[in-house]
Amino acid sequence: MRAVRLIVTAAAAVAALTAVTACTAKSDAKGGDDAIRVTAADTSCDTSAKTVPAGQVTLKIENKGSRATEVEIVFPDGRIVSEKENIGSGTKYTLTAEVKAGAYEIACRPGMKGHGVRQKLTVTGGKAAKRDPQLDRAVAEYRQYAQDQADDTIPLVEKFADAIKAGDLDAAKKAYAPSRLGWERTEPIAESFGDIDPKTDTRADGLEQGQKWTGWHRLEKSLWADKKITATDKQLADELVTDLKDWQLRVGKAEITPTSMANGAKELLDEVATGKVTGEEDRYSHTDLSDFKGNVEGAQKAYELLKPVAAKNDPALTGELDKQFAALDTLLDKYRTDKNSYDFVSYDKVTKDQRKELSDAVNALAEPLSKLAAAVVK
Repeated sequence: MRAVRLIVTAAAAVAALTAVTACTAKSDAKGGDDAIRVTAADTSCDTSAKTVPAGQVTLKIENKGSRATEVEIVFPDGRIVSEKENIGSGTKYTLTAEVKAGAYEIACRPGMKGHGVRQKLTVTGGKAAKRDPQLDRAVAEYRQYAQDQADDTIPLVEKFADAIKAGDLDAAKKAYAPSRLGWERTEPIAESFGDIDPKTDTRADGLEQGQKWTGWHRLEKSLWADKKITATDKQLADELVTDLKDWQLRVGKAEITPTSMANGAKELLDEVATGKVTGEEDRYSHTDLSDFKGNVEGAQKAYELLKPVAAKNDPALTGELDKQFAALDTLLDKYRTDKNSYDFVSYDKVTKDQRKELSDAVNALAEPLSKLAAAVVK
């Protein structure tokens, strides 16, 4: 779940295929002297450079504002190249991305809402560096994985919508969590398009001023909090199917690079930390652990595809990631009600101490996962 973004046209999405490539020249991926220093505040976004050569670019971000912020590398029309959400007040983060020659913006979004404050960034032509063929395979396999998840989601969300349109409250409740799994596994791809996530996965507290509340969580409220299905809900169910079919069609046009895969894996863990562990994501249905598992599986898939290259560059890192993924998977399995399904205990039954244990496991994985992007471009 995230806040609303700028609308991206189909033509712009197609253009994005040629704008960012995975085979680029290499700059400083470790955040050294060539890194762009980004100082974010409540009303400003200062950058240390306005021009960089094509290749791997590193942002060394510091949030000096009073609110959490989000920093993105974007095209002027809002398409996202790479991003980091939930950078807390007074904290720092290093973001590694891949960019081709062209015009971009670095956006700071205080409070993670709105257009934000932006600085122009020009990326000049650079000589393409030869890349490990394993990374090309990883990108291709991840793209297929994302497409498979989208394809598998459509019949599940249609089942959910059909139950709502039939006025079957119990059937709709049962279909809700399964309809979200494919989305949760690949959420960073959906978010990169800008306009789909706000329509399908926004919570009430994430709405922009004047934004109509639609999507899964609006229907979740009707099913569990209001305990009734209205004519409006039936219309919203159809809209959800339509919007997710739009997502399904766009997945093949998504901008995917090795660093976007690595950064996306970290973003999925951040989704867990800021929404699922807290119980904020599925606050009416308490199906948070199903979403939690989907996020972790998606992050693990991206990692496993990048692991052959990361292991050559940083074997200690992959050893730690293997350990922490296994520990988190084992912990999550304790909450399954059926070992052969994605049925989990209701999250309102998870105690404060158990939530802390889950949070600690997520944090233990998130720290080494934040280093994966740098490991695949060394």
